[in-house]
Amino acid sequence: MKMKLLHGIAAAALALGAGTAMADEDAELVINGDLEIVTKTDAPAHLEGAVGEIMSGWRFRDSTTQVMQMDDFDNPGMIFVDDARDMWATAEGSEGKSCMDCHGEPEDMAGVKPVYPKWNEAAGEVRTLQMQMNDCRENRMGAETWKYDAGDAVAMEALLASVSRGMPVNVATDGPGQSTWEQGKELYYTRTGQLDLSCASCHELNYGNMIRADHLSQGQVNGFPTYRLKNTKLNGIHSRFKGCVRDTRAETFSAGSPEFVALEMYVASRGNGLSVEGPSVRN
Repeated sequence: MKMKLLHGIAAAALALGAGTAMADEDAELVINGDLEIVTKTDAPAHLEGAVGEIMSGWRFRDSTTQVMQMDDFDNPGMIFVDDARDMWATAEGSEGKSCMDCHGEPEDMAGVKPVYPKWNEAAGEVRTLQMQMNDCRENRMGAETWKYDAGDAVAMEALLASVSRGMPVNVATDGPGQSTWEQGKELYYTRTGQLDLSCASCHELNYGNMIRADHLSQGQVNGFPTYRLKNTKLNGIHSRFKGCVRDTRAETFSAGSPEFVALEMYVASRGNGLSVEGPSVRN
């Protein structure tokens, strides 16, 4: 009886927003006056039967928040990008190396962010960009690894996202990483928690509706890392996953866990064709 009541409350909250228009569904994102960002496009083939078109979370924000992302001077996430540029050039660890020593300028890494998470042949596993960054720190620099989805790690990911802005997300769904992708897909559609909700319950079946004060998006991650006005800091993908899972009143996984790595791979692939736009600004 209690479970039915909770599920009914959640359903009613979603229904209250039925038919609500998006913040500005005709808006187009152009950063710094010249960098055009694809925020709406045809869904990738693997989403056939689920959604016909995919939309960035930017389209679901109010105009004030949208405008903040249209100029790097107004985007608070760019402060962390500037910090990461300093880290990029700083030598660390027993090898006395910096990121720049191996990889050149940050701009030379354009095209890296759009394909992550991806299969790493040498490691025999799917890796997120943060996992790969920590592997470099440990095995090439002899430096301490960064805490997942926190501080320096998420700032560096924001830097690598920023130099790929405008490039299309292109995460592989086949090949040796397919089993991880399939695991992520299963997690996406599995209902959990006291509210008996899955990722799809909000982000596939009810996007565009309002739940309390939140305008539900498709849950795309092409804008991550994202600066959230709610907590006034840069947020990584796994931290957002944790928040969503907790909202269903379920036990969550840890940032960097195999479950969230798989879920990130699947969710990122749902945005194939959208532009990388991180660091984005969200509520």
